[in-house]
Amino acid sequence: MRGLGAAFAVLLGAVSATHADTLLIEAVDKAPPNTAAGLPRPHTGQNMADVKAQFGEPASTQPAVGEPPITRWAYPGFTVYFERDRVIESVVHR
Repeated sequence: MRGLGAAFAVLLGAVSATHADTLLIEAVDKAPPNTAAGLPRPHTGQNMADVKAQFGEPASTQPAVGEPPITRWAYPGFTVYFERDRVIESVVHR
């Protein structure tokens, strides 16, 4: 009987993980395109000076944390993450 319970728990965990992955992929697909017709935002590899020149001063900033240092700048509609002085990701707000 224990073996049946353990097998059920493993199966339930696998189904839950698969469902979570599907939801994440759907959310990424719904993000507006990074174009003038969508929501323009910084591209991976841009430096901080270029981001400020293109998008202006951020609405808020978070100081660098960790090693390598990760910095976060928030703009209306998206947040930009930097590793040292280079963009590693820009994330659309929901």
